[in-house]
Amino acid sequence: MGKTLLSDLIFRQAKKYGDRVALKYRDYSISSWISISWNQFAEKVKLASRAMVSLGISEHDNIGIFSQNMPECLYTDFGAYATRVVAIPLYATSSESQVNYIVNDASIKFLFVGEQYQYEVARRVQGLCHNLKQIIIFDPNVKKLVGDNNSIYYSEFLKLGSDESLQTEVDKRIEASNNDDLANILYTSGTTGESKGVMLHHSCFDFGIKAHYGSLKTLSDKDVIMNFLPYTHIFERAWSYLCLDMGCTLCINLRPADIQKTIKEVRPTAMCSVPRFWEKVYTGVQEKIAETTGIKKKLMLDAIKVGKEYNIDYLMNGKEPPAMLKLKYKFYDKTIFSVLKKTIGIENGNFFPTAGAAIPPKVEEFVRSVGINIIGGYGLTETTATVSFQWIDDYRIGSVGRVLPGVQVKIGENNEILVKAPTVTRGYYNKESITKTAFTEDGWFHTGDAGYIKDGMLYLTDRIKDLFKTSNGKYIAPQAIETKLVVDKYIDQISIIADRRKYVSALIVPEYSQVKQYAEAHGISYADIKDLLSKPEIYELFKERIDTLQQEFAHYEQIKKFTLLPEPFSMEKGELTNTLKIKRPVLLKNYAEQIEQMYQE
Repeated sequence: MGKTLLSDLIFRQAKKYGDRVALKYRDYSISSWISISWNQFAEKVKLASRAMVSLGISEHDNIGIFSQNMPECLYTDFGAYATRVVAIPLYATSSESQVNYIVNDASIKFLFVGEQYQYEVARRVQGLCHNLKQIIIFDPNVKKLVGDNNSIYYSEFLKLGSDESLQTEVDKRIEASNNDDLANILYTSGTTGESKGVMLHHSCFDFGIKAHYGSLKTLSDKDVIMNFLPYTHIFERAWSYLCLDMGCTLCINLRPADIQKTIKEVRPTAMCSVPRFWEKVYTGVQEKIAETTGIKKKLMLDAIKVGKEYNIDYLMNGKEPPAMLKLKYKFYDKTIFSVLKKTIGIENGNFFPTAGAAIPPKVEEFVRSVGINIIGGYGLTETTATVSFQWIDDYRIGSVGRVLPGVQVKIGENNEILVKAPTVTRGYYNKESITKTAFTEDGWFHTGDAGYIKDGMLYLTDRIKDLFKTSNGKYIAPQAIETKLVVDKYIDQISIIADRRKYVSALIVPEYSQVKQYAEAHGISYADIKDLLSKPEIYELFKERIDTLQQEFAHYEQIKKFTLLPEPFSMEKGELTNTLKIKRPVLLKNYAEQIEQMYQE
């Protein structure tokens, strides 16, 4: 079998790259980026692995990492892989009850925490989790609570690894490691019910990483990667491991809210993101065009038109663009498009993987038109991320690309996408009966997503679990409507209501700043946001925009009534998962009154 790919990945790369930069992170106390070489990275992993042995963490024990993205997350991950320990990441925003559930469910003995919030939550659950022996704190600025004589800081933890005699045991474990070892348990923050621990073995990562080699043709050790999504998310996690295996430099964004600033400081060549990031870029450009006048506006509109013709009408369809179009595109690429890319911070861009939700076709078309290589893809935690993805010169707007080599996909009952591959989970931790129902008799994994394959490309249509049936017996795919409407500059969040109802309605969180601007421009006075949203002129504004956007839907799929909400959906109120997906059952409960009002005759 031989040792696993991840158990000595960092040591192997340190031998190859030595003092070259492997990681960078932003030190907020001095507002600058600190570089960590491959040698330093390997040294930290070595200390972490020895420290685990020193603490008595046995092979196949479970440890938890409850933190935002930090270099320490990677040291701990790879320290665990070197010692055949299972690493379980928890979202930095997890609530007390979620942490309590995961720590107990997985019998976590040692919990590594990021900053003050995670430390305090961990301390509160420690009394309820009898397996939890110790908390280890990444951030040295965390203030320990009174009476806590048990928790230690990461620097103290690493000191335990300075005993070189422990290396013999670490080496023994690396050699013994094999692909049947469990690498991670990733708890999915379900949009319904309690979370399930997806077991990912080393075989999943080994196969997944190698399967991408031939497909990601331009990724190399010259790439500078921005880690923006949390490492807890399988998309960022698997992608980061692939990039480390390629010898790329990872730049770790510690605070998601700062991405607009950090992306300009790093100017990465690649970054994983969810479609929301590009939706905001699209809306920002649309606003800029709306504000501009005269020749400048004409040029911007023409640039996008030329970009669409060049990249989509010709190149996407495998046709050679005419000479005149090439010249025009070249001109706009050097002027308007390069300014746009520079403004975002991606003028060095190679390609940008995007997944986690449907990319609105309008947004994808725009991003591709201006010459940004957005790579739409599809996957699940249960499939170790990638099932399929597009490529720079091989894509179709609206598709999620070609299936990864070595992964099998077939379309089952109700057009469900079924997957079979070495990257598919072997099941859910401690949940035999749920594991059983997740697979067909002959071993295909039920994704719960509906779709079809056309010309070798995979297309998603809707989430089977999310299909609504109106009281008139009509089926509605809420995501299709939401994806269409969320690109409107006045709409920030939207949730469709239709299940067992006589018509479709919606809860809408407006983009408050835009609504305020509109009120100002139209002389609408108001006391507060709640008062503003209750104005008939504002309701009419939304009605008009919604009616325009939903024209292509069948009459029974169109929104008849909607409610504008003065507060956004939030994790605090339990309305969003850690990956910001809407929990429909919670919305139904929290907004029961507003929903009932929309159905009163």
